[in-house]
Amino acid sequence: MSAPLAGFSDGAAVAGVASRLQRLLSGSAKSLTFMEVCGTHTMAIGRFGLRTLLPPQVRLVSGPGCPVCVTHIGYVDRAIACSRLPGTIIASFGDMLRVPGSISSLLEERARGADVRVVYSPLDAVALARRHPEHRVVFLGVGFETTAPTVAASIIEADRLGLGNYAVLASHKTIPGPMEILASDTELAINGYICPAHVSAIIGADAFIPLARKGIPCVVTGFEPLDIMLGVEMLARQVLDGRAEVEIQYSRVVRRQGNRKARDVISKVFTPCDAAWRGIGSIPGSGLAIRDCYRRYDAERTVPVEVGEPQEPQGCLCGEILKGKASPRECPLFGIACTPEAPVGACMVSSEGSCAAAYKYGG
Repeated sequence: MSAPLAGFSDGAAVAGVASRLQRLLSGSAKSLTFMEVCGTHTMAIGRFGLRTLLPPQVRLVSGPGCPVCVTHIGYVDRAIACSRLPGTIIASFGDMLRVPGSISSLLEERARGADVRVVYSPLDAVALARRHPEHRVVFLGVGFETTAPTVAASIIEADRLGLGNYAVLASHKTIPGPMEILASDTELAINGYICPAHVSAIIGADAFIPLARKGIPCVVTGFEPLDIMLGVEMLARQVLDGRAEVEIQYSRVVRRQGNRKARDVISKVFTPCDAAWRGIGSIPGSGLAIRDCYRRYDAERTVPVEVGEPQEPQGCLCGEILKGKASPRECPLFGIACTPEAPVGACMVSSEGSCAAAYKYGG
């Protein structure tokens, strides 16, 4: 670990925050439920065992912070259908290959002969299209506001190069919408949000002001153990003080206004649209669709395929887990029929999934 970050993993400092939290909430009967909506936070909380350091009044729950996990199964089915088309190369980040669709996965399709390739950047997919002009290259554009700028940049670059064989099957989502919906769920009774740091670096912390105006405290935290513990302490103090504000613990990266250039690139290529979220349903304005001026690069419009009615795996609780209404170990498939080696649900596939974190680190 680099020297500037070493202090954020200091055990004594983390224990000090845990002690302050214990004193802060000593004698309080109030239960506090804080939700994190970032897959990297989910994994960090499990990896560092942070739940074991918290007072009994504090409960951390995982929300829809894993982009692969919240991707609707209908999108996976469409990607699979595209992979079966002659002369088509599917380019994707690695996690998507193992996400089960209704009856197959991209990994299974590759084993049957489909040309499905893992790339590490959308520009790698553009390079593929340049090297293989005789093939159609379809990049799977899945992610939140964090990855949307790079996908937008790939479309701009393909347009600059005049590539007629490059397209993006877009499934980008924006995170504030589902956060507002879950905050209004009386069954969940969320007392505050550990806001997503990567997303906040793009859209800015001020994007969560509407949540604070509805009485939900928000703190943007980093990913080291001290970052997260400080974020929990800041949320607890807001609740006890009767405040609801947007605070930034992760000030070494996140700013109030975010990254204007990244947001400009997103808005140049994408426009807001309704989007289907696994477990939550359709949320108005929570997706990003490719603008008409770039429609030639929109695989949904240029790559016609027939897709049947999507079918969620029977017994899988991914949808409830993504809403924070169930824990991974409450799923009857967890660790038995559903494991990282043979996943049934998307939450076990992704390296940022709640089930994958619980399987690897316990809790």
